[in-house]
Amino acid sequence: MDKTNGRLPPDFVWGVSTASYQIEGAAREDGRGPSVWDTWSHEPGRIQNGDTGDVACDHYHRWAEDVALMKQLGVGAYRFSVAWPRVLPHGTPDRGINEAGLAFYDRLVDGLLGAGIEPWLCLYHWDLPQALQDRGGWTNRDIAAWFADYARLVASRLGDRVKHFATFNEPSVFTLFGYSFGWHPPGTKDLPSLYAAFHHVNLAHGAAVDVLRANVAGARIGAVHNRQPCRAVGKDGAPPSAADRAAAGILDDIWNKAFPDPQVLGHYPESLRAGIAPHCRDGDMERIRRPVDWFGINHYGPIYAREDRGTPLGFAWADAPADAPRSSIGWSVDPDAFRDTLLEAAARYRLPIYVTENGAGAVEKPDATGAVNDSERIEYLRRYTGGLREAVARGADVRGYFVWSILDNFEWGAGYANRFGLVYVDYPTQRRIPKASAHWYADMIRRERAAARGEATS
Repeated sequence: MDKTNGRLPPDFVWGVSTASYQIEGAAREDGRGPSVWDTWSHEPGRIQNGDTGDVACDHYHRWAEDVALMKQLGVGAYRFSVAWPRVLPHGTPDRGINEAGLAFYDRLVDGLLGAGIEPWLCLYHWDLPQALQDRGGWTNRDIAAWFADYARLVASRLGDRVKHFATFNEPSVFTLFGYSFGWHPPGTKDLPSLYAAFHHVNLAHGAAVDVLRANVAGARIGAVHNRQPCRAVGKDGAPPSAADRAAAGILDDIWNKAFPDPQVLGHYPESLRAGIAPHCRDGDMERIRRPVDWFGINHYGPIYAREDRGTPLGFAWADAPADAPRSSIGWSVDPDAFRDTLLEAAARYRLPIYVTENGAGAVEKPDATGAVNDSERIEYLRRYTGGLREAVARGADVRGYFVWSILDNFEWGAGYANRFGLVYVDYPTQRRIPKASAHWYADMIRRERAAARGEATS
């Protein structure tokens, strides 16, 4: 790596990311069991416009078309997740393995490899089998063993072809939003459950790392974490108080540290230890801190908090200050924060970094000619990849970048209102339309590869 000018290494990975529930659809086909998100999205008032993932992008049936789009982009890798309830409808192998679900991922992996695209498989992107939620979900310590059994099944079926594995995607989101804010399933606001979920997810991570090591020759294993600055804001536009700054510190400990610190460094942040102590047994930290090969970072922009004594954790999620740059959907835009986040994570965890999600959301539609000219997204990607180059120039060991997302998709509580894709999806017809950003990304990848070969680019 040339640390003097930010030049990226010749084998730098350019990719795209998705997640099972957000794109697959086929929610009740071929033996798939319900996930917590199937249950949640069908409860009135949970999702904007009453949207669900029942059909989503119909990737289950259109995966070959989507792989062809990735090949046209020229990406070298595709990060996707396996739907746990598609392969284990009741959550555990002893209650039945779904061959049709495994066969779908066989086809997808083979299609990717045939297109020259490396599969990066994430075991968990939030779609817990409802059958396991009914048994306590992440508050039940047994889930670490259930997750290990699931990892063993996936590894034994796909590990001959898949070598890059992530255990979890954004565990701080599905725990904090699910057990404290009540925004995601299971929708509770209970601190003991939140602390139990933190610890049991970490135990599941460690167990899965050991299973993958034992069952996949040459496995390259990591986990995907949020890394975003947590900034304090005052109420009603007032300057942040000391209590607001303390609130932002609590959010930082949860959002940025509750999972990577125990997984990589072997300890929890000080502010969380008392809450987690009732759930921690002798030997647990050794079970959690298992050797990994890379560190995944999902980053969009800074997040904000203020004091709120009426919440379980004493803070409220807050909007960015009025003068902070934002995207058209209100998310903070700060490429310098991205650069600094990469540098901080590189220094703290000392692992090769892959940016596993970064992108811009918008409310958009084709123009009169049928094109989607998403200039705002292009500018976002240009500035953020510039921040990445600056981080590399300053010594951060960043080895890959995955755009979220290849396709517009089901964006959790926002349903289909916000679009993050390089490719527009017309949901009524399922037609795919590459946006201007798709052409921009493909051209950037082409130029990067030519530069790595020492060729002149225009």
